[in-house]
Amino acid sequence: MFPLKDTVMGASTFFASALPHDVCGSNGLPLTPNSIKILGRFQILKTITHPRLCQYVDITRGKHERLVVAAEHCEKSLEDLLRERKPVSSSRILCIAYEVLQGLQYMNKHGMVHRALSPCNILLDRKGHVKLAKFGLYHMTAQGVDVDFPIGYPSYLAPEVIAQGIGKPSDHTQCEKPLPSGPKSDLWSLGIILFELCVGRKLFQSLEIAERLKFILMLGCVDDIVTVLAEEHGCLDIIKDLSENVTALLKKCLTFQPSKRPTPEELLHDSLFSEVSPLYPPFHKPAGLFSSSPRCANLTLPEDISQLCKDEDNDYLAERSVEEVYYLWCLAGGDLEKELVNKEIIRSKPPVCTLPNFLLEDGESFGQGRDRSSLLDDTTVTLSLCQLRNRLKDVGGEAFYPLLEDDQPALPHSNSSNELSAAATLPLIIRERDTEYQLNRIVLFDRLLKAYPYKKNQIWKEARIDIPPLLRGITWAALLGVEGAIEAKYDAIDKDTPIPTDRQIEVDIPRCHQYDELLSSPEGHAKFRRVLKAWVVSHPNLVYWQGLDSLCAPFLYLNFNNEEYLTVFSQMIAFHDPELSNHLNEIGFIPDLYAIPWFLTMFTHVFPLHKIFHLWDTLLLGNSSFPFCIGVAILQQLRDRLLANGFNECILLFSDLPEIDIERCVRESINLFRWTPKSATFRQFAQPARPPADGSGARSSALACLSADYQEAPRSDLSRDSIKLDDLKAEVSPRISAEDLIDLCELTGPSHSKTPVKKTKPSKPKLLVVDIRNSEDFNRGHISGSINVPFASAFTAEGDLIQCPATATLQSFKGRVVVIVGNAVKNTAAFAAHLVKNKYPRVCILDGGINKIKPTGLLTVPSPQI
Repeated sequence: MFPLKDTVMGASTFFASALPHDVCGSNGLPLTPNSIKILGRFQILKTITHPRLCQYVDITRGKHERLVVAAEHCEKSLEDLLRERKPVSSSRILCIAYEVLQGLQYMNKHGMVHRALSPCNILLDRKGHVKLAKFGLYHMTAQGVDVDFPIGYPSYLAPEVIAQGIGKPSDHTQCEKPLPSGPKSDLWSLGIILFELCVGRKLFQSLEIAERLKFILMLGCVDDIVTVLAEEHGCLDIIKDLSENVTALLKKCLTFQPSKRPTPEELLHDSLFSEVSPLYPPFHKPAGLFSSSPRCANLTLPEDISQLCKDEDNDYLAERSVEEVYYLWCLAGGDLEKELVNKEIIRSKPPVCTLPNFLLEDGESFGQGRDRSSLLDDTTVTLSLCQLRNRLKDVGGEAFYPLLEDDQPALPHSNSSNELSAAATLPLIIRERDTEYQLNRIVLFDRLLKAYPYKKNQIWKEARIDIPPLLRGITWAALLGVEGAIEAKYDAIDKDTPIPTDRQIEVDIPRCHQYDELLSSPEGHAKFRRVLKAWVVSHPNLVYWQGLDSLCAPFLYLNFNNEEYLTVFSQMIAFHDPELSNHLNEIGFIPDLYAIPWFLTMFTHVFPLHKIFHLWDTLLLGNSSFPFCIGVAILQQLRDRLLANGFNECILLFSDLPEIDIERCVRESINLFRWTPKSATFRQFAQPARPPADGSGARSSALACLSADYQEAPRSDLSRDSIKLDDLKAEVSPRISAEDLIDLCELTGPSHSKTPVKKTKPSKPKLLVVDIRNSEDFNRGHISGSINVPFASAFTAEGDLIQCPATATLQSFKGRVVVIVGNAVKNTAAFAAHLVKNKYPRVCILDGGINKIKPTGLLTVPSPQI
């Protein structure tokens, strides 16, 4: 994206062709509206950036197939030069032609042609350089098939375009398209425009459209088209005075036969421009974040460095990209349709004025003529930035250039710094709509991402606070550690050869988030198909499953074993909410009935996209156990309804999941994550932990526990062992490793390598160890601070705890983590199950029992009584 400094933003509108409501496609589904198809094709246009092309920014879909396009715009065009009715000098003609050819050549490299080239679409920026506007109209409308108006202007259409005519398939289910125009057709249009600039006026003004087209086709009978045009319009003397290069240029552009006409690229390298081309250095698209090319800024400084800070009225906003400015403009209250309504480009009519015509018996007709509001209005409305600038008037220049190495808070110092600090504490949905706050976050993340991967640690740190929606996609990729020439690797994967899973993919895609306009477009379906096939082909040892379409790129690496995942989730419910766990087990409402789509698709199959974005902002910062906590947090939001209902009602409840407060869900899941011992969610085939984001260990926010200082240690003799799935299912409470137990108890010993944790002041223990061995074994050696509640005498026949001093201590610890330790796994699991039945939360059992602790030398022997 280029900065906005030499241009403005503009909006234009047009209608897509309406489809009949009673027609279906070959698959039996309703036809995709043409406006949706256009919206999908439009997306590639946002990636085409060149100094000679107006940058496309956004497209919105309104009522009755209306589309509104936002793009870079310039207030001057070649149309203004023609209004002066003065011939343009030969040197200026060559410069204009060269700049137009640069834009056309770049378009052609991306498989596009303009087809609508005219003086009003060749804009001039504030420095007088050319920018081609509306160059994507022909592409996004499928060469004009999806609209009811022709693409192009009759006076400038090439002869081969006119000869072909405008044909559209009458049957909307057909895939037949008219033969598309090639790059050479734009050269004819450019030749007519340059001819008009040379003579200082427009051609064909006195002729009707039919006569203009007829005259252009008749030019095929003459040898020198330039001379015939000059004679026809009485400007032969002007043409004779042109320089040889300009005359030769006109003749090459206005070659009747397309086979003899050069392409824009061929003409661009013609010797005609030998004096002009050195003025224009070759354009190199800046290297993307994930590429093999080095990324570097233009570090050229002026001879007098003091000139950098001389202008106190710098327009810092204009230095930002068009995309950023448009995003902030929308946050500040900008509305594309409203702007067009204010300029009377969009006019609404009362329903009574839109009644169709009807005929009387004598042939007289009454009613409205053709509604011209549905025709193409080529006007582009300039979008005013006054409201945005007023909103950002108190933002200082330092906000646009944050110091990344400064230890000060990320929020810059300005007259509104207090407001920014206050905004940082507001709910996420409000922060995302705050213009000033988003400006600061966008600028900061933009600088950090440009320094990726060297600033990976700071990206993690800032992502714990929030991620600006504008940069969410690229930030997610950075959080996942994506590096290198990813695009080249992706392109190298065979995504075209048929494979056995093609049929299932074709069935799944039309059902995946089809409420979203972009994902429901044919282009969206094609991207889904390519990404899924690329994953299947590049993972031959794995298989495609239903729901992978919802997960999709770039999080396909979250592969896990289905059944094991659900068993661990059941234990997490019992660990955090035993009352709810008991009820769900009693009615037989097991996770297999509702949670498979949750974890298989990381919740994308059950939540709309706008909620998934906020959820994944946090998911990517956590390890593979964090989804369990999200699942428990969802259940706790529905807790009252679940406890009050039986099996059938719960099934109905989850068949149409009620509204879930995602921000509350994230907040509560982080708290659940903090209370969950790391090894409690152990899975044999879980993704390995990522390396720490930084070495500071500082908890800068509530999300710190999800990443940098909450990493799994390398495996040791104290780590948790894998067990059979049947044994795992038989246990209600999760197991934790001896390693976790030692950390939670803050124990040290001669053979334990952990560094002691220094405590500045006494605090209430977070954990209680309950040793269920008999008293003799307990007295031979036990974990310091543990209590002895022998299994044989702990519960009544009904399963209630027997009252004694030890059980009284246990009850006083209700709500904290309780670890059951013993010799036999069967007894510890049964003891834990009894506690869960008695509604004790956070109960777990020590994996390996007391035998895992004995080699550490951490067991305590009570002093003999004197």
